[in-house]
Amino acid sequence: MGLWTLLLLLLHLVCVSLPAPANVSITSYNMEHILRFWPDPRTPPDARFTVQIHSTRKQRWKTVAECAELTAGQTCNLTSKLKDSFGLYVAQVQAFRTNQTSSWTTSNLFHPLADTVLGPPEVSVSGCGNCLVLQIRDGPVQLKDLQREMELNVRRTRDGQETVISYLQPGVEYCVSVSFKSLINRNSVPSARRCAFTSPPPPQHSCTPLQITLFLRLSVKRLINLAVLVKVSLELLRRHLNRSVHTKNTLLGIKMAGLVTLK
Repeated sequence: MGLWTLLLLLLHLVCVSLPAPANVSITSYNMEHILRFWPDPRTPPDARFTVQIHSTRKQRWKTVAECAELTAGQTCNLTSKLKDSFGLYVAQVQAFRTNQTSSWTTSNLFHPLADTVLGPPEVSVSGCGNCLVLQIRDGPVQLKDLQREMELNVRRTRDGQETVISYLQPGVEYCVSVSFKSLINRNSVPSARRCAFTSPPPPQHSCTPLQITLFLRLSVKRLINLAVLVKVSLELLRRHLNRSVHTKNTLLGIKMAGLVTLK
């Protein structure tokens, strides 16, 4: 009788065990490591979740104290726990409540340095004649001690050329984007494009209000001078015509007087 009771009790415990969480994963951005998981839809609302991590070097599971009683929808920050950037880790999550637990669900193997995503640096750019001056602000503190290289992409906005340009043309706009590359990590996000002219663009041949005003003033002045010149010319022509008429009249009078004398 006692054996059957024990078997029934064990069967009862198995039947009412909690469903295990799913999709346990560790995502990392700029060496900040976050564990996420999905509770099973059948998990009771009062259930809690606990997180453990395992290092391949220490070969033992360790409960994360800060993530020992998570609720559904919460995440677990493992940044301070995964200190070895070159180590290999696995995490696991279990649902539990009073007298009930679920089976453990493990994540994939996680390599902090290789699996993190390197975010974009802050970049500013300015022109210096036939060159560009780039100011690049480093990333978070977690990345400062990591060996990495920088990749620079230059695009000429005039024709979209993306080849390496050894000499930058004066007065041309270039756009620059920068991304970090670790020696063992190629997961990086490039910075937003920053554009600048190598030197101020050539002035456009268009009239400014001052130029238009000067042009109008000069034009009016020329018109006035032209009017005065025409007036003077007409006056001289009138005088010349008057003199010619007076001379002709005089000669005609002399000639007629001579004819009268001869008669």
